[in-house]
Amino acid sequence: MHNEISLTATEAARSAALLTEIKEEIHRAEGQLGFDRFMELALYLPELGYYASTAEKFGPEGDFITAPLLTPVFGVSVAAQVAELLAQQPEMRVLEYGAGTGQLAVVVLTELERLDCLPAGYDIVERSAGLRLRQQQLIREQIPALAERVNWLDESPRGCRGVVIANELLDAMPVKRLVNSSTGFREQVVGWNGDELMMADRPLGSPEVERRLAAFELPVGYQTEINCSAEAWVESLGEVLDEGLVLIVDYGYSRAEYYHPQRDQGTFLCYFRHRAADDPLRLPGLQDMTAHVDFTAMAEAADRSGLTVAGFTTQANFLISCGALEQLADRVADADYVDLLAPVKQLLLPGGMGEVFKVLALTKNYPLPLRGMATRDIRHTL
Repeated sequence: MHNEISLTATEAARSAALLTEIKEEIHRAEGQLGFDRFMELALYLPELGYYASTAEKFGPEGDFITAPLLTPVFGVSVAAQVAELLAQQPEMRVLEYGAGTGQLAVVVLTELERLDCLPAGYDIVERSAGLRLRQQQLIREQIPALAERVNWLDESPRGCRGVVIANELLDAMPVKRLVNSSTGFREQVVGWNGDELMMADRPLGSPEVERRLAAFELPVGYQTEINCSAEAWVESLGEVLDEGLVLIVDYGYSRAEYYHPQRDQGTFLCYFRHRAADDPLRLPGLQDMTAHVDFTAMAEAADRSGLTVAGFTTQANFLISCGALEQLADRVADADYVDLLAPVKQLLLPGGMGEVFKVLALTKNYPLPLRGMATRDIRHTL
């Protein structure tokens, strides 16, 4: 991949500066940096990390595309689920983590206004200064009358009442990469060999993770990931939310499928300009890094935090339950209907995002059934 691409002078300089920071931290860590810490630096180091830079990440000019950018059908469907709660308790708020371009917030607020179900406020927790500016600009341009309802937070609030939304958030959290050996699982580490970054491994040192994986009798050489950061984030929601609903949308599997014997190379991938790669040590700060979500682990974390696992389903079934097909039916006479249909099919069909993307619904002090889980709830697979 490295030989087939050209970098701008700005990209090359930023990547080189990040590499220097990573090298210095490796030295401070006595030569070995846990892969999760390396991934944290590569993605989030202020000003230099992938998500901290102002470079385009979304859409055709970036490295990936998310559901809200494909079609407003996604955001309108999410709004339908949110409106269920707001119709009962209009004083509640919406809290979105990692809002990307801000497009989901724009569509959700626009649809909630149409439904006469606007929340008391729409809060966004965004750690990327560049993305925060982009979100603010988009919201001012597209929904100026609603812009004053939107607030940006530097960290998680406490004692919220309302709906928490996390769309493609967990997959970008730093993961430990593991490899099974004859003496048990070992974690991958990043070192410096004098000229460049290098991979090695060391004992995992986590009996809990060892026990979790031992149940699957995985072969020597089996590679996988564990996302302790995402588990900790879900567990923290017990303090964030006093009453309401959490919607986690991401690509992933239940644990039995996640650690399937045939998934012996794990799920970790890098993306650069829409091209997948598997070498995280190249182009630090310039490529996205991601791993699928173990939704069973997220459900367990929710349970530990006092949240209720209220539903689990595929993205396709969630969107259908929330009226995606009716949205299409309303536009069938439009001249651009075929153009409208194509991205919706990508969201719904198994070969696109429909099956591998899942929706996990968590609640606290909210006993009502959820519209998004009406078609098919697959909690039994967790």
